[in-house]
Amino acid sequence: MENQSIMGNSETLSEHLEADFLVHPEWLIPMTEKGLILSGYSMAIGQGKILAIDTRDALASRCQARREIDLPRQVLIPGLINAHGHSPMTLFRGFADDMPLQPWLEEKIWPAEGRWVSEKFVRDGAMLAIAEMLLSGTTAFTDMYFFPDEIARAALEANIRVQLASPILDFPTIWAQDADEYIRKTTELNDRYKNNNHVQVAFGPHAPYTVSDAPLKHISTLANELDLPIHIHVHENAQEVEQAVRQTGIRPLQRLEELGLISQLLQCVHATQLTEDEIELLASNGATVIHCPASNAKLASGQCPASTIMAAGINLCLGTDGAASNNELNMIQEMRMAALFGKVSTNDAASMSAWDVLGMATVNGARAMGREDTLGTLEVGKAADCVAIDLDHLNSMPTYDPVSTLVYSARGSQVSHVWVDGRLNVDQGELVSLDKAELLAVAARWQRKIL
Repeated sequence: MENQSIMGNSETLSEHLEADFLVHPEWLIPMTEKGLILSGYSMAIGQGKILAIDTRDALASRCQARREIDLPRQVLIPGLINAHGHSPMTLFRGFADDMPLQPWLEEKIWPAEGRWVSEKFVRDGAMLAIAEMLLSGTTAFTDMYFFPDEIARAALEANIRVQLASPILDFPTIWAQDADEYIRKTTELNDRYKNNNHVQVAFGPHAPYTVSDAPLKHISTLANELDLPIHIHVHENAQEVEQAVRQTGIRPLQRLEELGLISQLLQCVHATQLTEDEIELLASNGATVIHCPASNAKLASGQCPASTIMAAGINLCLGTDGAASNNELNMIQEMRMAALFGKVSTNDAASMSAWDVLGMATVNGARAMGREDTLGTLEVGKAADCVAIDLDHLNSMPTYDPVSTLVYSARGSQVSHVWVDGRLNVDQGELVSLDKAELLAVAARWQRKIL
């Protein structure tokens, strides 16, 4: 292995280690460089971090672990990062299917939210979503929904990382009455969690068509002062762009540029309608784009030009969106869809490779959150957020290339182990600290109530 940074400082390689876990996968994919697959290597986890990566024999000779885990026919990767979603909306899964975006929002989702959303709804839906995400390998997620403090509490209880894109709109909801109150609550949320290792805060203006100029300018100023991301749905479908041009004379991204929002802090969700000039604008300003292929397909919103965006050097991430429009929160399935859509949209089978989409779901997600120094790759000293996937299944055998097999063949249900911050959240495919039966019972109660 050439990349010494994976293993750590050579001076520490002979030190005796006391670890919580010593893990022996068949393949270890550190994601430090494209194409690097380690076979016969093991990893020691302790104090919430990756303590060592070395050959199995070398590590076994100098490491004493409280638990040793053999993972034959399994691949160990960095934890998957779901860069966009609305976790409480798991309680609206299947509630409004086979509808385009605007009627879906205006006729079904917004009225249902007005009737049912509460602190309890948000907490119950978030816990259901977190369990689903953990079981399919997600260790960090970005969330935009009302009562974000409840989502933060759920994430801390379940031991998963979250970036809270605290929602901001012009109109009143159960969470706030006007844009000023939404913005104030976002800054208060940031004050509460700014030193928390598991919870980060971002400004979450819903979309250009739901937030007017003055609040967007205010958000831009505060985001720069506080160094907080701006997470926004933008250019989600052609109708949004056409409506903006009719009403304002310019496209939404041009408006955001004029208001000062296009920067390295901007996280553009969906972005299915981009011109060459807009791609260059985002690239030159260091913005992030978050691709949600399943949701965009289901709502017939269009296809994000992911290959072109990636070729332009833009940080391209992957998100599931909410369960009301996906309808699952499975990042392994999302990687496969991103790869397939990337090929068909370019008529190029080499476009959007398995390695590309795995990078979108790991390294790029960490970069968008500003956490590339601690998350996104398996390297000594980084946080022990990692996932093991069992490829010893009929649908994923034979395994000639573990990364290709993971993206094109594996299922979320093949995730066997998940660690977040060095703690085991999923053990042999079962939740460790969350009660699956209780979560199912809660979901059933909400189903009966909403029906």
